[in-house]
Amino acid sequence: MFPIIPANSAAVSGNQEGIFGYGTTGSNASMTNLVSNAGVVATDTAGVGSARERLAACEYGGDKGIFGFGHDGGDYCSTTNLVTNAGVVGTDVTGVGTIRSELAACGYGEDKGIFGFGTNGSKLSMTNLVSNAGVVATDVTGVGTARSTLAACGYGDDKGIFGYGWTASAVSMTNLVSNAGVVATDVTGVGTARRMLAACEYDEDKGIFGFGESGGNLSMTNLVSNAGVVATDTTGVGTTRYLLAACEYGGDKGIFGYGTDGSIYVSMTNLVSNAGVVATDVTGVGTDRGWLAACSFN
Repeated sequence: MFPIIPANSAAVSGNQEGIFGYGTTGSNASMTNLVSNAGVVATDTAGVGSARERLAACEYGGDKGIFGFGHDGGDYCSTTNLVTNAGVVGTDVTGVGTIRSELAACGYGEDKGIFGFGTNGSKLSMTNLVSNAGVVATDVTGVGTARSTLAACGYGDDKGIFGYGWTASAVSMTNLVSNAGVVATDVTGVGTARRMLAACEYDEDKGIFGFGESGGNLSMTNLVSNAGVVATDTTGVGTTRYLLAACEYGGDKGIFGYGTDGSIYVSMTNLVSNAGVVATDVTGVGTDRGWLAACSFN
């Protein structure tokens, strides 16, 4: 039988749950925190895999996730850890591609992912595609301005966008990702140039960049339309901070979480409605930390 959808409602096709993982408390960490389909963050789950910071994460396979790359305290790395559709993190998978940190990642093509940009002492722009089985491919020659501490999210149901970051100063340009995983040349930036921000998808086909740092802590956001057009700054809500992460939850909503206010690491979160409206701070759950990553699953 076909599922019954109540009148005046719509089926929600996005992932229902999310996961924050890894990061630093001053020392590298590997614990994770699950996010329910109501946006409730759970207490710490014991970490699996190499403790590291400055990594990235994205969805793949339609209902799974992957953490990848980063810095383990001794060197840059390309290690990945798969996340099942139950939110269980797998052991380390030997890295593929250039070791680096301070990169970003997002989904594309409905069931695949892409890691891109970052630094290993020099700013980079190469990308690594993730198959719908969670297999990371070798480097693809970079397109667009090499930079680090940027963010990325999905939009348009099957495309992605990398945006903002740091070259020798904060920037705001973006690079669109097609549904075949092809990265486009720079699009002139909109909104406040900044770095160490986060981004996630919402409303199934739109995105949001938020928070970050540019000479001071920020909380403004920039919405991304389902055509990949970035809007001007929206006045920030919640604690100004950077080094945070974000992911989708509830099929059509988002959540920003953790980071630093410039003096201490924090764990508060801010929910994003399916209209892209950011809510005030929710008291943090789990270990305060920054330089972490997040993605949705299930």
